[in-house]
Amino acid sequence: MLFQKPASLRPSSAKLWPFTARFIAAEDRLARSFESKGPWMAGLYEFLRFGIKQGWACLFGGLMVALLIATKLWYPAGSPLERYDFLFIAAILIQASLIATRLETLEEAKVILLFHAVGTAMEIFKTSVGSWAYPEASLLRIGAAPLFAGFMYAAVGSYLARVWRLFDFRFTHHPPVWTTILLSVGIYINFFTHHYITDVRLVLFALTALLFGRTVVYFKVWRQHRRMPLLLGFLLVSLFIWFAENIGTVTGAWLYPHQMKEWSMVPLTKLGAWFLLMIISYVMIAALNRPEPYVQEKKAPSAVIPAPAQA
Repeated sequence: MLFQKPASLRPSSAKLWPFTARFIAAEDRLARSFESKGPWMAGLYEFLRFGIKQGWACLFGGLMVALLIATKLWYPAGSPLERYDFLFIAAILIQASLIATRLETLEEAKVILLFHAVGTAMEIFKTSVGSWAYPEASLLRIGAAPLFAGFMYAAVGSYLARVWRLFDFRFTHHPPVWTTILLSVGIYINFFTHHYITDVRLVLFALTALLFGRTVVYFKVWRQHRRMPLLLGFLLVSLFIWFAENIGTVTGAWLYPHQMKEWSMVPLTKLGAWFLLMIISYVMIAALNRPEPYVQEKKAPSAVIPAPAQA
């Protein structure tokens, strides 16, 4: 079955993962220690908790970036296994380990596999028209696209699936999922057709703003939900993907035409492409998780101390 239970019916992320469940009690003691030192320390603890959760959500993508760097620096020349093929095998082993340790659910793995297929299809086309290139040899490839490349897209899917669960996403003014699916299909088609007919990405940006302009995502770092405009969230994630892409090109894993002779930064114009790709990624995860509406949280009532009885 593709769809999960609503978040309100699922156990907490920490309890769901055996590796993290053992730390619940210790983490609770640490939280109380920070909280007892006043609101500033409690705020610092929540900030640190946010960073740790984000790092945990980036686990698959972070490991892939680490592999790109490590194989660039230390992969043995003349190895019978090409670097790209090693990256593909390593990515499969990482994904299998996440499922085996229940750090990722089978439902999420199915969507991530779909990410890989969607990404690979785009890679085959984009490399065939010269948008970018993979300069090294490999056996495991389709056309000019090595199979490990699809895992770069899967890393985005893995992050979104995990961050949704870790931060217990809720929404206000979320558009109907079917409308976002139509938008994502249009975005995906335009990635191919803009090489031959008019590029309509400005129209797609406008439609994205129209659909998600009022949408607010509520995310739970600690004890209460914080809020952020969803479009801002898309932009921030796209920016970090752009940073990761620069690392990928520095390692020579793939190169744009302007980087063939000498490396230079990936142009900021690519940020728009990653933003649109983020929409496709988000919609696929939203179809899995069924966005839940945010309900105003009620604060616990203060204890009332009865007045002393009159003599």
